Amino acid sequence: MQESTLPIEAIADARTFTDPAALNALLARIRKTDPLPYIEADDYPPFWLVSRHSDIMEVERNPTRFINAPRQVIFPLSYEAQARAASGGVETAAVMRNLVLMDGADHKAYRDITQSYFTPKGLAAIVGDIEVLAKEFIGRMDKADGEIDFADMAMAFPLRVIMTMLGVPQEDEPLMMRLTQQTLSSQDPEFQAKGGARAAMMEMFAYFKNIIDALRITPDDTLASVVANARVDGELLSDRDVFGYFNIIATAGHDTTSYALTGGMLAFMQYPEQLTKLRADPALMPLAIEEILRWTTPVKHFCRTATEDCEVAGKAIKAGDHFLLSFPSGSFDETIYDDPYTFRIDRKPNRHLAFGTGPHVCLGQYLARFELQSFFRELLDRVEHIELAGEPRFVEGSFVGGVKYLPVRYTMKQQ
Repeated sequence: MQESTLPIEAIADARTFTDPAALNALLARIRKTDPLPYIEADDYPPFWLVSRHSDIMEVERNPTRFINAPRQVIFPLSYEAQARAASGGVETAAVMRNLVLMDGADHKAYRDITQSYFTPKGLAAIVGDIEVLAKEFIGRMDKADGEIDFADMAMAFPLRVIMTMLGVPQEDEPLMMRLTQQTLSSQDPEFQAKGGARAAMMEMFAYFKNIIDALRITPDDTLASVVANARVDGELLSDRDVFGYFNIIATAGHDTTSYALTGGMLAFMQYPEQLTKLRADPALMPLAIEEILRWTTPVKHFCRTATEDCEVAGKAIKAGDHFLLSFPSGSFDETIYDDPYTFRIDRKPNRHLAFGTGPHVCLGQYLARFELQSFFRELLDRVEHIELAGEPRFVEGSFVGGVKYLPVRYTMKQQ
């Protein structure tokens, strides 16, 4: 691994995440020299950087001591101020309230609304639909000329899955693509909306408001209807709470899976012997998916806030202190993984942190696994050979990201 010359403050800089090798080198150095540094960078709120797998687990598994509110992520203060100004001073909380920022009994009550839907048993009814969509999207490669930007297809496939679940017609998917990227990848100049992520959220709110209103008049058996007509303590959810649910499903259920697909495909091309191994033994697919998730870890960090004075990793923590949980660091922690910087599809055990842990573990983790397995299984069945056709590019973003441009050339199997 290369030596890192980046300052520790670079972990909060969106540009750091465009170079995975530099990012990994920085995080490895931090884990070795000071695994819980207190960072006071210009234009950022001060925070503790949690770099070790065990410390991330400790924080996430103590939800009363370390809460999600009031700050979801660590962004530059000027970025937040600009976004507020551009959106007319409207705070995100006025537009939506989502599961990520809820804690305690409130979080459990709202999570329970769809918890059973997102279990393997609950998703069984749509697995066949996901497989059909995987066939459709891989089939598009037959119609191309042997070269595509793989990221385009990797973005479109999970978007179709999640928008179908939310009752969004196919013709509106380009709009949803733009809004989800402007929300989660809003630090990247390529995806920025005028007015920032808040402006994109408000546009998305206006769109979903029509769907919510229609489903309350005429309910159906879709996930969208379950959320729109849910009740907590006997009362229908407010519009901002329903929209918060729609927003988190639309964004977290799309972009994250997309970056796992592109990052997984890139890993297979960088380690072609692993693709050969998977072709020879398709039963390795579930393990391969876990390694793809570890390798890509699309959610780069979440923030937690201490509710009381305490100690973490031998450091004295004060009530109100912020933590940046570095999931890529935890997923490459040398004390947990043997040879972590080698992509190995038969890695077992694989206690990655791509979905987090504790009460806020990703609600859609099983859906993501179904999508990844269906997509790569279909790709192995239909594609004879695939290789890079140019230089990949990565999202400029410290929150959610991965490969955003992946030119490939390929040959299809003769059917």
